[in-house]
Amino acid sequence: MADLLQIGGVTDVMRERLEAAFTIHKLEGGGYPAEAITHVATNGHAGVPADVMAALPNLKMISCYGVGYDAIDVAAAKARGIVVTHTPNVLNAEVATTAVMLMMACYRELLRDDAWVRSGNWEAKGNAPLTRSVDNQTVGILGLGRIGQAIADKLAPWGTTIVYHSRSPKDVAYKYYADLTEMARDVDTLICITPGGPSTNKIVNRDVMDALGPQGTLINVSRGSVVDEAAMIAALQDGRLGWAGLDVFEAEPHVPEALRKLENVVLLPHVGSGTVETRAAMGALTVDNLLQHLKEGTVLTPVPECADM
Repeated sequence: MADLLQIGGVTDVMRERLEAAFTIHKLEGGGYPAEAITHVATNGHAGVPADVMAALPNLKMISCYGVGYDAIDVAAAKARGIVVTHTPNVLNAEVATTAVMLMMACYRELLRDDAWVRSGNWEAKGNAPLTRSVDNQTVGILGLGRIGQAIADKLAPWGTTIVYHSRSPKDVAYKYYADLTEMARDVDTLICITPGGPSTNKIVNRDVMDALGPQGTLINVSRGSVVDEAAMIAALQDGRLGWAGLDVFEAEPHVPEALRKLENVVLLPHVGSGTVETRAAMGALTVDNLLQHLKEGTVLTPVPECADM
């Protein structure tokens, strides 16, 4: 049987399928036979540390549980002939739902009104203050990939005007902005669903947030690195940015106390794809890629950089 290095956790179903084809070694605790390892199963958060990859001379394939893979040095892997896979498409709808849920929670002040009822204020003080309508808003999507398009599709019934910013224009009907700050100035809500990594690090900076403004809403379901977290906290505190709905953070699971204290934010613990159904589909695809490569030397869903391998 081939030897597989497991980084992070796997479900019981995944483990059962993997154990039928691989001898599994865990990164935690060390002691794994580095020269024997040919495959790695990991996740988008843990990735594959550079020193670990370098220590596996016969590594052939890395299967990532998650659509994001910025914690894996794909260029280094490809240079060694190591193919990297991820789990796109199976989580598009769920992450899109999370983005829309965060937007709705901000607009309709879900947390504030829930607290209004629980505290007894409804009975003691009367009706809660009015909120904002989600209908007929202009939404800018940062990163119009598969999930970005799914977000646009879910917003369409609300009369939403969709615009977008990405590295280059796409063949879509939505207006394209080459300048992110200009787009932020023209929208009511900015939704971040761009990949992480150096090219997008803190791309949503103070200028972008100031352009979004005191009536603007920032939603991030991509990576915490995409937003300048310190600048965002200051903008939310000062009222230069109206609301934020966040599923990801710069140093998660650590969330700054200043951010946790704010009342104009909705915070989720990186659960964009966190449903039983979607996580099962992600796990199945992670294993399918490993088994396919072991059997035939091919994969089902390579990351874009490895599509020609």
